[in-house]
Amino acid sequence: MKYVPYFIIIIVIYIVIGQLFSSNYKIPDSAIRVRVIANSNEYNDQQVKYSVKDIVQKDMYNILKNTKTIESARNKINSNIDVLSHDINKYLNNINYNLDYNINYGYNYFPKKVYKGVEYKEGMYESLVVTLGSGEGENWWCVLFPPICMIEAEESTNVEYTTMVKEVMNKYF
Repeated sequence: MKYVPYFIIIIVIYIVIGQLFSSNYKIPDSAIRVRVIANSNEYNDQQVKYSVKDIVQKDMYNILKNTKTIESARNKINSNIDVLSHDINKYLNNINYNLDYNINYGYNYFPKKVYKGVEYKEGMYESLVVTLGSGEGENWWCVLFPPICMIEAEESTNVEYTTMVKEVMNKYF
């Protein structure tokens, strides 16, 4: 029973620190973004967008997984656009999706976005953009480098998340 006040204090500190980190998250100015734009908002076009997003994430994860600098990331993206195009084309052919697509790596327009409570201005950002068909549908976006969202594409699903509070509790209780 004498450990209960310490336990409560630890929980309160954990919650406060978690709120501080989640509300102050900021994508670095030197980040490379990624965006997949659907042909339309029709159900089928949105499903195709999510499948293409999965391809982009997996390919880019494999291409960038050991990349340490933005210059190296740029070089790897540029030299592997054909790999990405091949994989997207193969998927679209397999599902008989008869619309064109475009892959653009460079400075592309992004509308205003909100990510983890932080608002990012619209503007031109270094990015890899895949546009399906007419590109009039909703889009998926994230950050390629640093690899903020690429961890989802990791082949292993055996990821264990832990916290300092859990480790302290395991050690003393």
